[in-house]
Amino acid sequence: MNTPEQNFASLGLELPSAPKPLGVYKPCLIDGKHLYLSGHGTVKPDGTLIIGRIGLDLDIDQGKIAARQVGLAMLATIKSNLGSLDKVKRVIKVLGMVNCVPSFERHPYVINGCSELFAAVWGDEDGIGVRSAVGMGSLPDNIPVEIEALFELH
Repeated sequence: MNTPEQNFASLGLELPSAPKPLGVYKPCLIDGKHLYLSGHGTVKPDGTLIIGRIGLDLDIDQGKIAARQVGLAMLATIKSNLGSLDKVKRVIKVLGMVNCVPSFERHPYVINGCSELFAAVWGDEDGIGVRSAVGMGSLPDNIPVEIEALFELH
């Protein structure tokens, strides 16, 4: 059985630098065996953001790719603060927020971009937790997706 680090390496994806807080908050906080990650955005490896509203500037599949990019930013924060993805035992909860037009209804499909990444890293049993996927009228800097999560540590 592969470790989360090995699983991630096999995906051939690139992590961005761990994003710096844009306000008065901590990007992550450890409380006992729990790791809380603040809302993360669509930071790309070059430090720029994916920008736009789903249903106006981006289509649903571009939204899903944006959600995967948020997941990669979250993995970067975990590695930056814990040193290894292997220190995370499982995903407990994901809250995905989608910046979309009012008529958009497929928020879960978009957030699957992040959830599928986590399942690939930690496996179907430990990489899939409980989840909410909701639409928003706007998000900071007009990013298409923001996601926060709670993990259990070893």
